[in-house]
Amino acid sequence: MALKELIKENEQLKKFIHYLLVPKREARPRAWVKWFVNPFYHQKGKGAVIRRRVRLDVLPFNRFVLGEYSTVEDFSTVNNGVGDVVIGHHTLVGMGNVIIGPVTIGNNVIMAQNIVASGLNHTYDNIEAPIHAQGVTTAPITIEDDCWIGANVVITAGTTIGRHSVVAGGAVVTKDVPPYCVAAGNPARIIRRYDVDKKEWLKEQQ
Repeated sequence: MALKELIKENEQLKKFIHYLLVPKREARPRAWVKWFVNPFYHQKGKGAVIRRRVRLDVLPFNRFVLGEYSTVEDFSTVNNGVGDVVIGHHTLVGMGNVIIGPVTIGNNVIMAQNIVASGLNHTYDNIEAPIHAQGVTTAPITIEDDCWIGANVVITAGTTIGRHSVVAGGAVVTKDVPPYCVAAGNPARIIRRYDVDKKEWLKEQQ
């Protein structure tokens, strides 16, 4: 049995390892993890840049990958505590973004400012217990290649934004956006699609 599986199946061991990696009631890894583990465990491609004021809450039990010539700008937060965060090549994560795994972002993606993409949700079924004590669920977010995500967009868990699509600023993505579309609004809806035969972007009939 692999070490990772052994830890997952032993609740006491899992709690102890978690304590060694992360202080109690915090999401940020301990300093020794940031200095001596993450640089060797996670993948950072040639020419990739993580600005100095990024909050990088990444831990060794899930993946963090930043592709070649990609940039994570200042004041962003990246957290892989409950799922992998994989960012492709030549992708820009703009200032103030929050990315909580599981999230996969493709190549040549532009993410503007103050975007939230979270693959995590809190459960709230038991009204006798505080929400923070009820655990979490996860569902992966995927942003495919060549997309442009406008400022202040919220991307909810379990959604996919298809290749070469645009999400307008301020939109809330609660359902999949097909490839070659423009989505806007709250909740986001398709307002334009690319017509392959006519080779032009056409307004969507409402």
